[in-house]
Amino acid sequence: MDCKKINGVNIFAPSSREELIDFALKNHSLLVAVNAEKILHATEQLRDIINRNVGYPDGVGAIMALNKQGVSGVVKVPGCELWLDIISLLYKHKSFYLVGGKDVVVQKTVTKLQQDFPGINIVNFRNGYLRSQNDKSSLLDDISEKKPDVVFVAMGSPKQELLMEEMNQRHKALYQGLGGSFDVYIGNVKRAPKWWVRNNLEWLFRLLTEPSRIKRQIHLVRFWVMLKFRLF
Repeated sequence: MDCKKINGVNIFAPSSREELIDFALKNHSLLVAVNAEKILHATEQLRDIINRNVGYPDGVGAIMALNKQGVSGVVKVPGCELWLDIISLLYKHKSFYLVGGKDVVVQKTVTKLQQDFPGINIVNFRNGYLRSQNDKSSLLDDISEKKPDVVFVAMGSPKQELLMEEMNQRHKALYQGLGGSFDVYIGNVKRAPKWWVRNNLEWLFRLLTEPSRIKRQIHLVRFWVMLKFRLF
């Protein structure tokens, strides 16, 4: 699987989701979603986190940047879909651990997963509020004891990636950070309709439904300009 550095950020270029999942599973990888915003605004800390792990193209901006680097045949891999692809491919013979969200959110997520994937082996789960070092130590100990094959952490970047790196030092597994994907899965947050997603216009749908995002979206214009004139 090819990998290119764009504005200091390493981005892997999978030709299919299955290729990315297979690679991550075999290498006990920590998967980090990369989009135009992260490429443009990555802090030194976040850039280092991505480059230590497996950054994958979560948005059309990352795909365009890879294409500019001469990489063709790359597929967009939305993180809010990837974790469900992982479960769909592996749930019959792998085990899972979920961390993130409020108690009610993670509980509803687990219940829905058990309905959608009968027989799924979720060895444990907990909310994403680690209020003390004891909370974190207990989680790390539990991960080490339960030894899940796949761990999903929904806490937002870079908090979730830093926690996953600590987990991975204690127990090797496939790790993926999910941000707010639990809320999307259980219906608390509405994702763009399929037509918008299919035509790479999810960013526009979110802008139209959340006008307050305009300040963030303006930065994307800068990204397109820098990409067009090869300023990365």
